[in-house]
Amino acid sequence: MIALPPLDPRATWSVRLLDADTGATLAEHDPDVRCETASIGKIFLLIEVARRLEDGTLAADARIDIPDEHRVEDSGLLYRMHDQRVTVHDAALLVGAVSDNLATNALLRLCGLDAVRAVAPELGYRDTALHDYIRNERTPDLPWTPSFGTAAELSDVMRRLGAGEVFSPAVSARVLDWLAADTDTSMTADAFLLDPLAHVEAEYQGLVLRHKTGSVGFARVDVGLLRGPEGAVAYAVAANWKTAGTDLRAPVLDGMRAVGELIRAHVTGRPRDDGGDA
Repeated sequence: MIALPPLDPRATWSVRLLDADTGATLAEHDPDVRCETASIGKIFLLIEVARRLEDGTLAADARIDIPDEHRVEDSGLLYRMHDQRVTVHDAALLVGAVSDNLATNALLRLCGLDAVRAVAPELGYRDTALHDYIRNERTPDLPWTPSFGTAAELSDVMRRLGAGEVFSPAVSARVLDWLAADTDTSMTADAFLLDPLAHVEAEYQGLVLRHKTGSVGFARVDVGLLRGPEGAVAYAVAANWKTAGTDLRAPVLDGMRAVGELIRAHVTGRPRDDGGDA
């Protein structure tokens, strides 16, 4: 078992760390509390895209269309590109790498929001899902959040992806390949000390990371799979502070990094200052 560090009580936390090979719980804090998870639900979009690529109902080199009603900016790169008609595969890669909002909406429109909403329930999850398109403004008449989830279910998603159990080994592998490009190592993954732009292969201390993050003004969420020479951990660390009355990102990020340090030590068997043969 892993003893979690103190977590700021002003935030709502949902945390679970699993042994990715056995499924045993290594540590947890309110793992069944449902949090708003910002971009984390995009994992279920990537799962649906991967499934359709594998069954042939989507073509990897087909070009996406972006309807005007779903144009958004903020997170990502596609909205800044001159040529936005990228392929389905590359749109999914942009979602995995930079949580691209415009690529997300294009792929959601291509697959159908209802179909993507159904992915999490089909996998057996009741309190975790992608719920809506990404919006420039979330008015009262729209769904309450783009995605939500619990650490119990999100850590299980990552464990099952690592085991090749999300619909098929091929589907799982496609999703993990897209997530390998994630450039956001500012949260739990900050403790892994990886090159944010180049960690597809084993990097510092033999670590291999596949993860997805989510950020909004009142939330930070990091879910992932970290493999090292001494083991593997599937993790989900979520924090919300919507009703706290103050911005808690600094203490929340400190707590997430502290959890990440425990994960790194567990899968490497090394202290932080022992780079070994890295």
